[in-house]
Order: sequence, then C-alpha cells, then structure tokens
Amino acid sequence: MLKPRVLLYCLLGGLPLTIAALGAGHFAWWWLSGIALAAGFAPLALYGPRGGLGQLGVVGPVLLVVTVLCTWSEALIFLKATDRDPVQDLVGASVLYAIVAVALAGLARGLRLPRASGVAVPRRSAGTTALMVLACGVAYAVYYLVFGSITYEFFTKGYYPEAVAVALRLGLWLWVIQVGRGVLMTLAVLPAIRTLRLGRGAAALAIGALVWIAGGLAPLLPPNDFMGAAQRVIHIVEILTQNASLGVTAVLLLRPRSAPAA
Repeated sequence: MLKPRVLLYCLLGGLPLTIAALGAGHFAWWWLSGIALAAGFAPLALYGPRGGLGQLGVVGPVLLVVTVLCTWSEALIFLKATDRDPVQDLVGASVLYAIVAVALAGLARGLRLPRASGVAVPRRSAGTTALMVLACGVAYAVYYLVFGSITYEFFTKGYYPEAVAVALRLGLWLWVIQVGRGVLMTLAVLPAIRTLRLGRGAAALAIGALVWIAGGLAPLLPPNDFMGAAQRVIHIVEILTQNASLGVTAVLLLRPRSAPAA
C-alpha cells in the first residue's frame, strides 16, 4: 500500500525539524512545517533517484540553498539588526536542515517509496544548461521586482518602512543579488529536475511547489521573533508568486519538450 507509506514519510520526515522547538518552542508548528517540507519532496521520493545517496543529492541542495542560504541572505538585507549572531544562525540552520535531509533520504529508501516510471528524463547540453540557469536567475529577478513591488505597495510597506532606503543604498547590487539568488536556487533544484521521472508539465508543478514550500511555506509556518502571523501569511503568498514561478520556469527551460517512453 503506497499511500500509507507516503503519509508515514511525511509524518516521520517532519519530526527532525522539531529539534528547533527545543529552543524556540511551538512543537506542533515545527512538526507541521516539517510535514509540509516532506510533502514537497514526496514526488522526488517516489519518482526521483532510487538510492539513498541519490535522494540525499536532490534533497540536500534544496534545503541548504533554498531554505537556509537564500532565506538567511534576504533576512540579512531587509530585517532590522538584532543582537543575534547571523553567522551562528546560518550554521545552526544548516546543521538542522542537513539532519532533515539525511532523514528524508533515509525514509525514502527505508520505506521503499521509489516507483517505476515509463518517463525518460531528457537533458540539455552543458552549454545550453548554463545559459538556461542564467536565464532563470534573470527571470527570478523579474518575478521578485513585479510581485515584490505589488506586495510591498499594498501589504508590507508598514512593516518595512526602511526597505526603500535599503534598496536605494544597494542600487544595482540589489538586482545582482537577486539574479544570484535565482541562479543559486535553480542550481539547487537542477539535480531534482534532471532525475524526476515525471512528464514535463507534472515536473514543472512539482518543482514549483517544492521551491515555494522549501523557501517560503515551511520556514514561515512556525512563529518567530521577527514577524507576526499576518506578516508571515503575506510573505507565504508573496514567495508563492516568486519561487513557484521560478520552479516552473526552471523546468520549462531546462527540460526539452518531450522525451521518448522508456
């Protein structure tokens, strides 16, 4: 029975993230965050690499880059400075999500989730892939500008009154940073795109959902010291528009239109 095993994958896969509750509290919220995260990786557990190391190779980069590094860097730019050490926060989050990655990879293997698929995954040449990755970075900067501006103008201006001054101070560097973040997130999901044995459309939806869940939904579910509930909900929706768009774009650009049946 596959469905109970997928459910077990999500429930057990969410538990390692509750380690954060030892210091921050909110056990149920952290478990829910972990369950959502595991659900985002479920398509890869089913139709991604069959081995444990292969699973770790697709889960680890997403968590360490999309969930940890990109979220941390954005907070470093726009959130007010606190007495917390940002390097310590980065190292602590990296260790926590590395544990989650190992747990999810082990569960996929241990629960025997990988399924056979009749879909062969097509791949572009190395040169074309490099150009498409850069194009994804530019596309993310456009999504960030459009959807971020709308969100700021109508919803978050009161929360970040200094954001315009920060953006003006950075100047063109802000867009270099955002293109770089888009490139990094695309590289993080590239192993998943190249191994996910689903059709192009289904893969685009799966990767789009994964980039949103890993970079927005899961990290923002638990309460934190920087954002209230309404603020977190706004950012969850905002990141949906940015990250899901990037994930869909990445699959459409990095995978050719069709592949022969295996």
